[in-house]
Amino acid sequence: MPREDIDLDLSPRIIDLFAGPGGLDVGATWLDIPTTGIEWDAHACTTRRKAGLETVEGDVRNYGPGDFPEANVLTGGPPCQTFTVAGTGSGRQVVDELIHEAEDMARHLGEGIPRGGFADDRTGLVLEPLRWALLALEAGRPFQAIVLEQVPAVLPIWNAFGTILRRYGYGVDVDVLRTEQFGVPQTRRRAILIARFGDDNVALPTPTHQAYRRGAADQAELGLKRWVSMEEALQRDTAFTVVSNYGSGGDPRNRGERRSDEPSATVTGKVTRNRLLMADGSESRFSHQEAGRLQTFPHDFPWSGNDIGQQIGNAIPPLLAVHVLAAALEIELDSEELERTVAASWLEGRAFPLGVRVSDRVALAE
Repeated sequence: MPREDIDLDLSPRIIDLFAGPGGLDVGATWLDIPTTGIEWDAHACTTRRKAGLETVEGDVRNYGPGDFPEANVLTGGPPCQTFTVAGTGSGRQVVDELIHEAEDMARHLGEGIPRGGFADDRTGLVLEPLRWALLALEAGRPFQAIVLEQVPAVLPIWNAFGTILRRYGYGVDVDVLRTEQFGVPQTRRRAILIARFGDDNVALPTPTHQAYRRGAADQAELGLKRWVSMEEALQRDTAFTVVSNYGSGGDPRNRGERRSDEPSATVTGKVTRNRLLMADGSESRFSHQEAGRLQTFPHDFPWSGNDIGQQIGNAIPPLLAVHVLAAALEIELDSEELERTVAASWLEGRAFPLGVRVSDRVALAE
């Protein structure tokens, strides 16, 4: 599909599938990009509305791009429970089947609807962003950019999506990113896809911070900032050690530990069950606000509804979302302004001018 046949609007507006409590939407707000999120969990929707995020409470399968004609950027982080190591693994067992179904959907552009029929109904939801992208292509209004996020086990599916999207005129980059390499005080690995229509020069964001490796020396020679620790993010008065709610190495009795001068382990929906062994011998737990901070949500983000721990664990870290969106939309970030914004309150930190889009810079130069 030639680029000249498409009317491209240079002002981005996002439709966010599986939007959760708003991790990507917070990042988009920091970039001053309008966003509408579709989310079916009523508790996450309560948080979103309290935060002032535009929300459609419903199932993404009941909607399509035609319902949101002003949206020209598609984002989404489908449910990960059947693909995670901690989950049932039923999604991981059918990756090849999901890839085959994706290819079948592409062969029937605009008519390929995910068949479902998986052991867990959530597994097939990973195909929804492709359905949306194909419907938009068939209508002659392709999304300018696409950003997808999931656990590393979904990387082969994102690669298959990338092959399909390239066939229809997108430039694509896909890989696993480490959140601590983007200033998130947490070691979390996410499979990321970025696609941009009519542009082969697409690349995932470049890390700004060092990778965390327990016991390894800082890599200052790489010119990267040091990873951010829990104590830097939370600013508790005393040191502590986090004892995970989960076992490690296949032994449920072997609980992983992280010191407060290290980044957090992956924040899950059970984050508030982790024990904090304080330096004075007492025990504590993370508050919801602290768990949110480990995900880089604003310190006063208005968590609401029930299952708040699960809301927090399910979200993409907003700071990672900023970097990924900036790469997808060719926004040059102002790193100092970004640090101030992340540290600000939710009300103060909304719509800060964090960077300049490449297209805007070119227009100014002309």
